[in-house]
Amino acid sequence: MNQIEKYLSIYFTIQEDKLSSVAAHFERVVLKRGELILRTGQYCKKMFFIESGILRVSALNDGKDITQWIATEGQFGTDLNSFMLNQPARWNIEAITDATLYFISKSDYDTIGTVIPNWPELEKIFLVNCFTTMENRIFQFLSLNSEERYLRFFHNNKRLFNQVPLKYLASMLGMTAETFSRIRKKNS
Repeated sequence: MNQIEKYLSIYFTIQEDKLSSVAAHFERVVLKRGELILRTGQYCKKMFFIESGILRVSALNDGKDITQWIATEGQFGTDLNSFMLNQPARWNIEAITDATLYFISKSDYDTIGTVIPNWPELEKIFLVNCFTTMENRIFQFLSLNSEERYLRFFHNNKRLFNQVPLKYLASMLGMTAETFSRIRKKNS
């Protein structure tokens, strides 16, 4: 079993004999730090899985650079609205470290259902997990203050604090760099 097959088996309950057929649709790509894989306004034609490295999902809003998500090893990513509904991408996706990804094209993704008969159910579970992650994040924004969000994120992502520019983490947590710095200093 190769690396992408191992990852797919974690996220999807795919019979072992079908796993290699699905994995064959993924292309392994190495990115350099700073490389963009998607730009706002483009059409997203690929979904990716991160084998190693860190990616940033961001957009400009009234001239302000907003980090929507920091994607790390073991996560899937894409601009879901663009990928699934063929809309212009809302997000830029950039490697903020060197990264190794597995890409699957939209056309290959759409053919998985011919290989895996129960793909609609597996895809539904996957998308529900993505949606639940988003719901949890929204709930934290509504129910936790800045310091509580910082502490929770730090507890779950300590290594990112040495690998990602702190301004990106501050933005993702919905606070200014100054507030982030003050909270960080207080809790170090």
